[in-house]
Amino acid sequence: MRLILQNIKELVQVDPKSRLWVAGKSMSEVQTVKNAFLIVQDELIKDFGPMHKLFESEFEADDQVMEIDCSGKMVFPSYCDSHTHLVFAATRENEFVDRIKGRTYEEIAVNGGGILNSAQLLAEMYEDELFDHAMVRIEEIGLTGTGAVEIKSGYGLTTQSEMKMLRVIHRMKQHSPLMIKSTFLAHAFPLEYRKKRKDYMNLLINEMLPMIAAEDLADYVDVFCDRGFFTMEEAEQILMAGIKNGMQGKVHANELANSGGVQVAVKFNALSADHLEYLDDKDISDLLGSETMPTVLPGAAFFLNLKLAPVRKMIDAGLPVALASDYNPGSSPSGNMNFIQSLACLKYGMTPEETIHATTINSAYAMGISENYGSIAKGKVANLFITKEISSYAVIPYSFGSNLIETVILNGEIQ
Repeated sequence: MRLILQNIKELVQVDPKSRLWVAGKSMSEVQTVKNAFLIVQDELIKDFGPMHKLFESEFEADDQVMEIDCSGKMVFPSYCDSHTHLVFAATRENEFVDRIKGRTYEEIAVNGGGILNSAQLLAEMYEDELFDHAMVRIEEIGLTGTGAVEIKSGYGLTTQSEMKMLRVIHRMKQHSPLMIKSTFLAHAFPLEYRKKRKDYMNLLINEMLPMIAAEDLADYVDVFCDRGFFTMEEAEQILMAGIKNGMQGKVHANELANSGGVQVAVKFNALSADHLEYLDDKDISDLLGSETMPTVLPGAAFFLNLKLAPVRKMIDAGLPVALASDYNPGSSPSGNMNFIQSLACLKYGMTPEETIHATTINSAYAMGISENYGSIAKGKVANLFITKEISSYAVIPYSFGSNLIETVILNGEIQ
């Protein structure tokens, strides 16, 4: 099957060099081709360029050819959302109402809400039902432009429930056209282990991780290294155990305090360090000398009214930055990456160009797939979206709350 997109008003995020990530000042520059074409052969990008270089021979292929006229419309690589928890049992709007009435997120969590509430609800739900709910959510984010997504466990806490979540993610990989990466997340200590931390660490390291590895259920291991959760020493033990079981590390870092999570991520060559609301000069310096992608989650900071990560300072220092949705029931109940771009511009001072890199190539790197996803380059997977007729790519973050995406193409197929 050959798919030819013609008369594209502007082909955005073109990268003939196929960079793995974009950092610092380079994030302010996005390469485009105006009045362009793009050819998809089977599931890959075969060619692209200005319309005057599109030859008649491309329409004479032996296999079926489909043409799409993109006059007035723009074409982008699909978003890569490198941090979600979209497998969960139920929404938590009751906690949302409690916070409106004055209770803090931490107060709710201490009293059995938060992660513990989600864990209890998940334990009670059958795997098939959990799968059905998650498939609805992943179809939703696909329609808003996401073509690749990382899904973390962590709302199970027990071996049985964590395995259930990871089995659901494994099934989703087989049934969804989106590229999916799965991550086992050591999220929190269950109530019964609050005074028996070593026992739970033993459970994580000697039971959960080997079982997950034996069934090949997780691509990565993640740990919430922050105030009130896992200490630096505990996080290091978990990441080391993950590496021994064939899983590269990631870290939830510095969301609630300057926790040392960045240093743990850098020490273990973690693929990403996520959240980063509390980031000082040393953290920035340590990240500069590493291959760990700093990942910011604007949806969570917006929903919980948290301190904002110092994104402007990070980019100006020469760091790359990725953006992800943190789609989850408690702190970021949305997986709309268009809105994440809007928040990044409005709240963090990022330019539209910077948000394009941060939601495509950099977030692809943060989930280990930037060789094949995240930009327009020959040989990359044809995960694309076509907008409605728009005046410029800045209209997407400008038009917060609107879905300007008209057509979604995943693995070279129109959805």
